[in-house]
Amino acid sequence: MPELPDITLYIEALRARILGRRLERARVLSPFLLRSVDPPLDAAHGATVAAFERLGKRIAIGFDNDFWLVLHLMIAGRLQWRAEWPAKFTRAAALALGFESGTLLLTEAGTKKRASLHVVRGRAGLAAHERGGIEIDSVRASEFEAALKRRNHTLKRALTDPRLISGIGNAYSDEILHRARLSPVTLTSRLTSEESARLLAAAREVLGAWLTRLREKARGEFPSKVTAFHDEMAVHGKFGKPCPVCQTKVQRIRYADNETNYCPRCQTNGRLLADRSLSRLLKKDWPRSIDELEQMQP
Repeated sequence: MPELPDITLYIEALRARILGRRLERARVLSPFLLRSVDPPLDAAHGATVAAFERLGKRIAIGFDNDFWLVLHLMIAGRLQWRAEWPAKFTRAAALALGFESGTLLLTEAGTKKRASLHVVRGRAGLAAHERGGIEIDSVRASEFEAALKRRNHTLKRALTDPRLISGIGNAYSDEILHRARLSPVTLTSRLTSEESARLLAAAREVLGAWLTRLREKARGEFPSKVTAFHDEMAVHGKFGKPCPVCQTKVQRIRYADNETNYCPRCQTNGRLLADRSLSRLLKKDWPRSIDELEQMQP
């Protein structure tokens, strides 16, 4: 799922291409995409793009007639830019917005159609899509700690809860926790003020560094390969590969469609966290530490 750095880059690319441009035509190609009825999508037809907002992981495009299009890409949604209106659309195409300067496409891979489009009127309509999470780049340390402790969650869950923190998902939460040298299953109620400050600093460093890296990769072009997996990442998507800090093999916790990646030496004092599927299968044979795991391997 595109997260804060990816969404920020998308908005920068859109601002360069459609700010001040008139929406000439729009076509919804997926019956699952449009989630609102009033106002209709036609409300933005002929209006000029006047503003952009990032609402967590949502992209809001504002027009000079006070209507907004709110896009949530979810896991498989991506944005693409075309110089012309396509002669035909692929099966993955869910939305096409034609401007004077080109066409914005929203595509969604796979069979689970989760991406959404809402058309809203004014700031009041926009506010309905704000989840309330704090913004990492502007929050004070005390506010960050208070937000984390508002609910007694694991750090992994707290970082990815949009009601607590804005714009962070599965990928960057792994990277942030690794940078902060904190366990993903530490409860927020047990977090010290020093650890909270360390986590905030790590979040700013990781998100800032990745935004810079993604800008350099795009080189002014519209971002075309937005992914949650990058070779430069320390632990996310790196199960079984060496941690770049200590060379210990990265471990994981799998649940539903997601997994958490972590380094047991850097983050959990050598302790292996229980993988819900494997630990239930192995029971007493499940290794409790990275040392036990290494002894089991040939």
